[in-house]
Amino acid sequence: MSEQTSMNAEPNGFLSRIGSSDGFSAFRSDYTAVIGLVAFLIIVLIAVLAPYIQPYDPVDQDILARLQGPSMDHWLGTDMFGRDILSRLMVGARYTLAISLVSMIVAVTIGTLIGVLAGYFGGMFDVVLMQIMDVILAFPALILGLILVALLGPTMTNIIFAIAFTTIAPFARVARAPVIALREREFIEAGKAMGFSNSRIILKHLLPNIMPDILVMSSLWLATAVRTEASLAFIGLGIAPPTPTWGGMVREGFENILDSYSLALFPSLAVLALVFSLNLVGDGLRDANDPKLKNQSK
Repeated sequence: MSEQTSMNAEPNGFLSRIGSSDGFSAFRSDYTAVIGLVAFLIIVLIAVLAPYIQPYDPVDQDILARLQGPSMDHWLGTDMFGRDILSRLMVGARYTLAISLVSMIVAVTIGTLIGVLAGYFGGMFDVVLMQIMDVILAFPALILGLILVALLGPTMTNIIFAIAFTTIAPFARVARAPVIALREREFIEAGKAMGFSNSRIILKHLLPNIMPDILVMSSLWLATAVRTEASLAFIGLGIAPPTPTWGGMVREGFENILDSYSLALFPSLAVLALVFSLNLVGDGLRDANDPKLKNQSK
């Protein structure tokens, strides 16, 4: 039996679903998903270009200009130290996105690997790994992240580790379930009969078939990572001042909300816009991956 013949029964994977012209057309025709994607890309673009387009240095203080409302000089106003809020939002986007994206990449990589290995090999290996994942899932993500950052210290590396650690278990669960179903399929059995290595079967035939689910979940959990980072910063466990982060700016704003509403309003809207855009993208990817879900929701 040739390799091509043995793999004829292989189900459609990543490229033939979301990556296909039909999948792309389905996503493109979902206007809310497109709006979410455009909004997300605008935020990313602002974060990337922040050092070049920021009107002021985000840490420069001007006590004479403190707590000013929106004006021609300061479009979003100034904070209690006279720092430009717009500049701090632009630079804060870099840190908020960097922490969220890196932590999500780490969580997706490790969680998917754990789930695939557990589902593929099964037995006690599967039982032990999933028991560990269940222990992690027993703790609310924010509470577990808070404990880890409090123990390790509020550095950027530790915050990334804490958010990633709390997100590994859900990805392991999502990756494991379809692998258990796929490992008994004919195309996997044919690959084993032909002497394919486990690594080849996993990388070439299992991972492509679970990637749509992982991609959808990644976009949705990226929004959760943004909320977690902002929440940690809000309670004082984010990156230390004067480095701006959106959650830290919200905390500073609420401490001085009676003096200036813009201190808390604009960073809160920024977090809301980022989380909302990611949720729209995630819903669009989910519907493009499985149109039945979209039809059922109508």
